[in-house]
Amino acid sequence: MEIQDVVKEIKQSFRQMMDGSVAQSMRDKGVGYHLNWGATIPRLREKADELSTLYTQHITLYDLAIALWKENVRECKILATMLMPPDEILPEVVDIWMEQTETLEVAEQAAMNLYCRLPYAPQKAYQWIASDKPLYQLCGFHVLSRLFMNGQEPNERGINEFLDQTLVALQQSGDSPLILAVRKAAMNSISHFADLGLVYERLADSALRNYA
Repeated sequence: MEIQDVVKEIKQSFRQMMDGSVAQSMRDKGVGYHLNWGATIPRLREKADELSTLYTQHITLYDLAIALWKENVRECKILATMLMPPDEILPEVVDIWMEQTETLEVAEQAAMNLYCRLPYAPQKAYQWIASDKPLYQLCGFHVLSRLFMNGQEPNERGINEFLDQTLVALQQSGDSPLILAVRKAAMNSISHFADLGLVYERLADSALRNYA
């Protein structure tokens, strides 16, 4: 099968996953997609697992993920982040995906499904938390949270950069859903940072006293 035929079949399968209440809830919250079937994340995860076994011998998962990402459909973009092999996607392609990310949900899914597993995840995360773009900051803090949860300890430069940018994020003004999500992600990341050990806990406590 040609890759576009596979993508067409995948898009048709979303009809079976359609959840109007989920899609309507997103619209009510101002989450806009060109096309949104309202498929739940567990259903999309099941579809990703199915595709991982069906198409690896005929179409590479990399090519399938690239093709799905190009579709302006919520479910396609989320599936792309689930299917893309993290050791195959180049930093330049990640940059393009970030530039094309427009919603909080896709940013969070990309961070948790793919970006935290990149071989160069720390470099991207520190670059993103220093960005002036909230979606980039969000991804950066989510990625660092996962790295800290996996026991990856930052070096001295990374510690200073992380604590500085975390305080900047926590002090952002505004109550938009995106700004609130960034602050929550920053707080979660510093909590996981503190879990790395006593020294990190003291550094986090000291930084948060400055925030308070």
